Formats: sequence, structure tokens, C-alpha cells
Amino acid sequence: MKKIIVKLALVGSMACASQGVFAAIDPAADCSQLPTWSVLQNKLASVSPDKLTNGGFGLNMWVTVVNRDGYVCAVAYTGSDRNQQWPGSRIISAQKANTANAFSLPGLALSTANLYTAVQPGGSLFGLQLSNPVDTAAAYAGPAANYGQAIDPLVGQRVGGVNVFGGGLALYAQGTLVGAIGVSGDTSCADHNIAWRTRHALGLDYVPGGVSGDASRPDNIVFDVHTVPGLQIGVSAKGWGHPGCVNTTAANLLPATRI
Repeated sequence: MKKIIVKLALVGSMACASQGVFAAIDPAADCSQLPTWSVLQNKLASVSPDKLTNGGFGLNMWVTVVNRDGYVCAVAYTGSDRNQQWPGSRIISAQKANTANAFSLPGLALSTANLYTAVQPGGSLFGLQLSNPVDTAAAYAGPAANYGQAIDPLVGQRVGGVNVFGGGLALYAQGTLVGAIGVSGDTSCADHNIAWRTRHALGLDYVPGGVSGDASRPDNIVFDVHTVPGLQIGVSAKGWGHPGCVNTTAANLLPATRI
């Protein structure tokens, strides 16, 4: 029996590019409403790296997409090989995708950037970042040579994790919340911008509502954090704010979401 299970897992890993094997084992792992690895990689590459548009340092990026049940459907990167991106950002991108999916609803999208202020000490969601820990067995499974490929070991796994800075966005097909995208590899503000433009390029930004105050960009990053004398952290005027970053670009220049 043990040999059969191992063989099934290996077959699943080698066939995961079709995104059908894991759904056959567990229907909740269905990725049919989400982009394939090749589509995701191409769309990410089309918007990154470009620091004039997205801010940050113009670094290479990792991206992860999860379905509504938190299963990883695809992991990709923009560099020539896996060493051209920060190694730690692979799992951060997965955390961001998991977070945006876990805390968004069919009628209300919360980006990871929207959560920054609320999880600070004294905030209404303080401790949220500890609530859904990463499954380290899934996160660091090998072989590392497959990281970012169609057969990345994360695919078909629920890696979990919570991340509360920019780069994670829920994915909405027309009328349906289908999962989330997480991007990591540069400043958190650039990560948000790149995730936003990648989501737009995928056509999965029919966002129904959010907390940003911008009806055209409901789950956009909000730059309203200001320093208060005597406090160690900044304060957000609306309660959903995110600090600025190196070479921050205007959030209102991002594409409007679809109706």
C-alpha cells in the first residue's frame, strides 16, 4: 500500500501541469477556473520587472496562485532560473495568495496590503498573522530544481500562511471568487502593483467591493499611514493603510477593476 501511495504522488507531481490530477484525488483541488502555469508565467513577465511603472528596485518576482479552497495551482517566476529571485519570496508569494483568499469574500475583497495596519499592536486584527501557520512540510519539499516550474512541489498542496503587506489579491471571475494571487520579490508596494497588473492581465479582477475608498479599485493599497509623535508605529487615517516604500508609485495609476 505504501508503494502505491508513493507512486500515485509521483505521478500526480509529474502530471500537475494539466491541473487535473489533484482534483481527481480531492475535488477541492480543482484549478480549472485559474490560469495554467504557462499563462501565469507569461502574464507575470508581461508586467514585471519595470520599476518605472511599478516602483521598487525592478527585481525579478515569484508568483503563486491558489484556488478558493487554498490549494496551490501554479508557482512561477520571471528570472532565467530560480536563483534570480529572492529564495524566501517563493513561500511569501504563497502566503500572500493564501491570505488574500482566506480573508476575502464573494462581496468583499481584502488585499494583503489592506491588512497591514489592523494587525499592528493595538490594531483590531492584532495576531491575525499568527492564525494560519505555514505547513513547512509542503513549503520546503523538494527537489528545489522544480521550484517555480509546472511541477513545483507546492502544486496540489495547501501551504497556508498569513502575510500582511502588499502583494496578495483575491481573484474574481465575473460574479465568482475563484482564489487569489500572491506576488513577492521586491518592495511590498511594488509587489502589490505587479500583482494588481498581473490580475488585470489575467482578466480576473471583477472585484465586487473593498475597503480602499476607491470604487474603481476597491482592494487597492492605501497610503494614509502617518507618524504620530511618541508612537513607534504609524497610524492609518482609515484603518486599512500601508506604509510607503522605496520608489513608491501612485496607486491611482493602476488599472481600474472590471465591473
